[in-house]
Amino acid sequence: MKRNHFLQLIILCFGLFIGVTMNTASAAKPDAKAWVNDKGRELLDTFNENNLAEKYRRLDKLFLEYIDLDYISKFVVGKYWRQMNAEQQKRYQGIFKRYALGVYKGFPLSFEQKIDFEVNSVQVEKDYTDVTTTIILGEKKDNQPPQTFLVVFRLVEVEGGYKIIDLKFAESSLILSYRSRFYELFANDDGDIEWFLEDLENMATSAEKANALNLANDNLKEY
Repeated sequence: MKRNHFLQLIILCFGLFIGVTMNTASAAKPDAKAWVNDKGRELLDTFNENNLAEKYRRLDKLFLEYIDLDYISKFVVGKYWRQMNAEQQKRYQGIFKRYALGVYKGFPLSFEQKIDFEVNSVQVEKDYTDVTTTIILGEKKDNQPPQTFLVVFRLVEVEGGYKIIDLKFAESSLILSYRSRFYELFANDDGDIEWFLEDLENMATSAEKANALNLANDNLKEY
């Protein structure tokens, strides 16, 4: 999962739009794919937003609407979720939300290369829906094809549509990667819940401060 952090962001954000309004009866219909293409283009417009504060606002809105942070926050701490009391669980999920919104802003949010995508297939299972896509980076140049990446988005059904719970790139799962990272934090903290929450709070705060500095520097450019 260390390969090209910016690619992780692109994949994640493209996934925001995969299947959000599809249902199991129409998941593979051409009009649903057309909707995905339309929303994907809308996302690229967001990346082209010059005002960083507005870009953050729009991406935060998409992130919160179309990614199941409640599910992911529980999954990435695994067995430790059951070891938290109710107050710790509530506190943890609040910090995790801040952490998730802070971390993605550390990725590059503007791209020089052309980005495109294709929806290849939709596979509906009992508890989830997998959407396979090809992410296309760059353009054909000197008879050399652009880079392509096969990505699978895993969705769960929610009221009125779907939310993303995972994406798979090659043999890697994003949420399994984050679970491994969080388990390392717990190991470093000797499994102590309060120490873990303190570390996560510090990580979230650090990301927020870095993002605030980026916004301040962006505002200075306007003068």
